[in-house]
Amino acid sequence: MNDQASNTTPQQNTGTHRIGPITIGRAIALTAAASLLVGLILGPIISGHPTLAADPTTTPEHTVTVSSSGVVSVAPDVADVVIGVMAQKTTVAEAQSAAATSMTAVIAAVKKTGVDAKDIVTVNISLNPVYDYGTNGANPRLTGYQFANTIKVTVRDISKVAAVVDDSMAAGATTVNGITFHVGDPKAAQAQARGLAMADARARADALATAAGVSVKGVATIAETSSQPMPVYYSGATLDAAKAQSVSTPIQTGTTDITIQVTVTYLIG
Repeated sequence: MNDQASNTTPQQNTGTHRIGPITIGRAIALTAAASLLVGLILGPIISGHPTLAADPTTTPEHTVTVSSSGVVSVAPDVADVVIGVMAQKTTVAEAQSAAATSMTAVIAAVKKTGVDAKDIVTVNISLNPVYDYGTNGANPRLTGYQFANTIKVTVRDISKVAAVVDDSMAAGATTVNGITFHVGDPKAAQAQARGLAMADARARADALATAAGVSVKGVATIAETSSQPMPVYYSGATLDAAKAQSVSTPIQTGTTDITIQVTVTYLIG
């Protein structure tokens, strides 16, 4: 009985080890054959599909790229005026109080000209020590403090700009840093400038195409850039001189340019 049992076990183990490698080998062979068959079937389909394979015989599109600008000059209808007060006192509290009193009066004067409260914005507040440096290399001595408060006033009625400047200085403003003019709603002028730019770009493209013996067939791409109007600037020194003469400050708004630049790539053939 023991001999029979010992002979049976090795035979079963040997059979199992032989079957495993043969089965796996056949599976790999079948998988490889199936992959090859799929490749033979799908290869011609993919290569012949227009979106899946590039056609080496296709001729690339011919283009010409031009840049052009359209400029429209318009009269500005909005002004920004920067107005400030400055007070110098022995203590911080005294300097702050004096500046606050002056700025309160300035803001009240600006509002009386018709400027809305939402168009008055504080843009700077500063506090600085004041020193006396003496002579002969003496150590600096603190003598007081300088407090400054600055606002930007947006004047939407361009005819009120002179009144804003004169009345604010009369109320206690010590600085008028400048005036800038711009267009409140530039969309109409931008549309006009855009049309001019595109018309000029097409004319340039047609001229180039004609010179090359071809013609414009269509548009491939368009890129647009716009430039901000250059502000008209008046310095504070000029306004202070007008105040000293006790006459209304002359304000000249001039014109401002709105520019649209386009870069267009045209199809030619």
